[in-house]
Amino acid sequence: MMDALPISPKLSQLAGLVGRYAKPEYSVTQGGHVRTIAAGHYTVTGLSRHVRLGEFVAHRSPSGIHLGEVVRVEPDIAYVCPIEPGEPIGIHDVVIRKGAFRIAPEDSWCGRTINALGDPIDGGAPLKPGDIRRPIYATAPPSMTRRRVEEAFRTGVRAIDIFSPLCLGQRLGIFAGSGVGKSTLLSMLARADAFDRVVIALVGERGREVREFIEDTLGENMAKAVAVVATSDESPMLRKMAPLTAMTIAEHFRDKGENVLFIVDSVTRFAHAIREVATAAGEPPIARGYPASVFTELPRLLERAGPGAEGAGTITAIISILVDGDNHNDPIADSTRGILDGHIVLERSLADEGRYPPINPLSSISRLARKAWNPEQEKLVSRLKALIHRYEETRDLRLIGGYRNGSDPDLDMAIKQVPVIYEVLKQTPAEKPAADAYADLANALKNAVANQPGGMRR
Repeated sequence: MMDALPISPKLSQLAGLVGRYAKPEYSVTQGGHVRTIAAGHYTVTGLSRHVRLGEFVAHRSPSGIHLGEVVRVEPDIAYVCPIEPGEPIGIHDVVIRKGAFRIAPEDSWCGRTINALGDPIDGGAPLKPGDIRRPIYATAPPSMTRRRVEEAFRTGVRAIDIFSPLCLGQRLGIFAGSGVGKSTLLSMLARADAFDRVVIALVGERGREVREFIEDTLGENMAKAVAVVATSDESPMLRKMAPLTAMTIAEHFRDKGENVLFIVDSVTRFAHAIREVATAAGEPPIARGYPASVFTELPRLLERAGPGAEGAGTITAIISILVDGDNHNDPIADSTRGILDGHIVLERSLADEGRYPPINPLSSISRLARKAWNPEQEKLVSRLKALIHRYEETRDLRLIGGYRNGSDPDLDMAIKQVPVIYEVLKQTPAEKPAADAYADLANALKNAVANQPGGMRR
């Protein structure tokens, strides 16, 4: 079978329309025709010699020109996943190659809400393109050219600033089941004042929550933020592209020397979108229904965050991971945990007790905490964790009355101080970010001791 089809008058007409209406980054080179149509993809003849995986094609239907991404290439057939849901596709429709998808971020995009294709969805004016067009499928900077992570910052969330402090350029995961409080904690972290820019990817979120997050949570901080949105009802291709588009925007600001906060909610739905696309392309599953490409795409996205080269800024990534059935060892959680520089664990049992944010300080780890702690703080946190562990491991014993006060001095201290620590760690989004978490904790413990019988006696 001949792989390249001659340019017919119909194809030439489509080429002219694409050149007139499509974005400038696209170029019309080769064309083909739709051969077969399935639920999640369609196949094209005449393009196999010319297209590459991840490139975009344009398909003309009665309703206009629509985009698709090449997800599989065989000698005579290319498999294409449509970008837009419900795209009308017919046999023998004309399809042309467009090349890699690129966007041109610009500083004026701050304060705007856009979709995964880089188009505004907030009802505002068209976006002004920047000078450099960047492919959304990019690679991370070479490891030996990147700066070291050194500088700590305050998030304003006491449970994190004390037990799992963060540094600029760090990548942190928030692990939790559904309805435990991931999005609420992300909204609290988005208010940190250590960043010049904030880039947020809302992937697979409920449509009603988008405005709430942008208007109520970000508020005045939206002036320095860009939100990339792909809601749950959009196509898997758009949900897959949203974090890539957001990361490309974050890299634009990082290369200008700015410190960027990059938030994804959630990377699990990003993985689900990759799974849907890969399954439509015929890729077999290897781990609980996830194909191998999921575990390839996750590090490719997350490794792009972090410090840039000398003279560039940093991308601090905070991503949420939805653990299926509260199983923190499911394939996506286990894979991302090994890529990230730390993880915050939210537990449903703590939320049921009314402790928000429901962070488990014993299970949460920041691999860069020692760069944020001074020696005294490190010693203090170690002691606090020991008290909390002692308090929790004897909970059942104390509930049945099996412990007598005075038998264990460390446990006596834990019984007195751990409830105070838990009270200090409680924090709601309505509260102002904590300026000094250690001072808040010290004052609370001091007041608790002063109010005990005997005053300040030890």
